[in-house]
Amino acid sequence: MTLSRNLLLGLLCGVIAGAFWGGVFLAPKLLADFTPLQATAGRYLAYGLAAAVLLAPSWKAVMARMDGRDWRDLLLLSLLGNLIYYVGLAIAVQSAGVALASLVIGLLPVTITLVGAKAGEGTPLRRLVWPLALIVAGGVCINLDAFAAAGRAGMSKTLVGLLGALLALAVWTAYAVWNARRLAATPKFNSHEWSLLTGVATGLLSLVIVVPAFAFDGKTHAAGAWGLFWGVSFAVAIGASVIGNGLWNAASRLLPLSLSGQLIVFETVFALLYGFLHEGRWPRSLESVAMALMLAGVLWSARLHRGMVGPA
Repeated sequence: MTLSRNLLLGLLCGVIAGAFWGGVFLAPKLLADFTPLQATAGRYLAYGLAAAVLLAPSWKAVMARMDGRDWRDLLLLSLLGNLIYYVGLAIAVQSAGVALASLVIGLLPVTITLVGAKAGEGTPLRRLVWPLALIVAGGVCINLDAFAAAGRAGMSKTLVGLLGALLALAVWTAYAVWNARRLAATPKFNSHEWSLLTGVATGLLSLVIVVPAFAFDGKTHAAGAWGLFWGVSFAVAIGASVIGNGLWNAASRLLPLSLSGQLIVFETVFALLYGFLHEGRWPRSLESVAMALMLAGVLWSARLHRGMVGPA
């Protein structure tokens, strides 16, 4: 049986979105001289500006379709899926490292599937137990030694990092489920337009945190540090937020939530690959096993969804 065009296209969009999103885990490390709130403000100011520029040619036509409910939902979705999520992720990475952050946030495919599953939509949860178990096993393998290493560095920082990661996990689960439902109920905007509108809303919200993020810092940064800050901010904004979110929205429209949610596993896989490149090393045996388990879980789930995603 051949895979339907929608399933193949949805899987491709999800994989490429994960490739762009994986870079997000490196950003807080590269911006270690700046606080999580500053990193968040910089990224989403850049996202708002980039989105506004890209939306400019069709601004009047898109705004003519907007109503109060659209703005309300976009602002709330942006608050959850962008601002609060990224603060939590940055706290987790800077306090406890990429490994612990990826362990907790890497459970997104499972939480989104469990929270977002609907009777009669996609594959029943009972059939997804083993694919989801593989993803969880992969997440555990990635970080078998992460907690011991983090514990030696100091339990207080580890706890702060864990709480930040749990916050990011919770808010992005809520965002992913709500955003997918909202997209399905909002045919007047295509996936690209919705992504850019989310960027504009996020940029507006980021203005609220700019003053507290920078005015009370009390730390002087060199010109080179500021160049790195804005370079990383715009790279993550355009790559992860504009392109990655647009591809994720496309995948959310093409696939049932019981499958699309699991594609976030590629964010974890690519984050690890980028981390290996940054550290100049090959993955260790457990890390290789972990990635294999995660990918096997997603591919198994995709096979179970064959015939449930119609042709375009």
